[in-house]
Amino acid sequence: MSWTDEKVAKLKELWGKGNTASQIAEIIGGISRNAVIGKAHRLNLSAKIKTRTATSNEKYDNRLDEKKIDIKRGRKSKFKSLIIEKDFEPENPKQLEELDENSCKWPIGHPDEKSFYFCGRSSLKDFSYCKLHLLYAYQPKGKKEDVTEKNEDSELIEKKIQSA
Repeated sequence: MSWTDEKVAKLKELWGKGNTASQIAEIIGGISRNAVIGKAHRLNLSAKIKTRTATSNEKYDNRLDEKKIDIKRGRKSKFKSLIIEKDFEPENPKQLEELDENSCKWPIGHPDEKSFYFCGRSSLKDFSYCKLHLLYAYQPKGKKEDVTEKNEDSELIEKKIQSA
């Protein structure tokens, strides 16, 4: 398929009106959506009309920001509740062959060492690790938390590790 002057003019006109590449391909006929996109790119035609998408995206972006805040709060409180808990069940050393889906799969030591084993405590639902090792494995996403809050959390974690 070759682009004639008429087809190029029609492409420019329809592109300027904000039609999609698929719609333009149907109207011109005999060309694919990708051919329309490629020709528009080679002609350096501007991106699609932004006023239509900008108005709808404003509401969408605000909703996303609100959801992210809720998710952060939920994730943060979930980990704090683990830190506050005072007792962890005792370690139950297991070899690889002894692990099941309810065992903590946190490795202890180096795999080349004879004393290597897995934690073996009961893992939490939908996780591979026990409560203690979950604190290590899944760090909070936001690094913008207060420094004092982090210091308190790390001190609590260290105390828990020493007591376990």
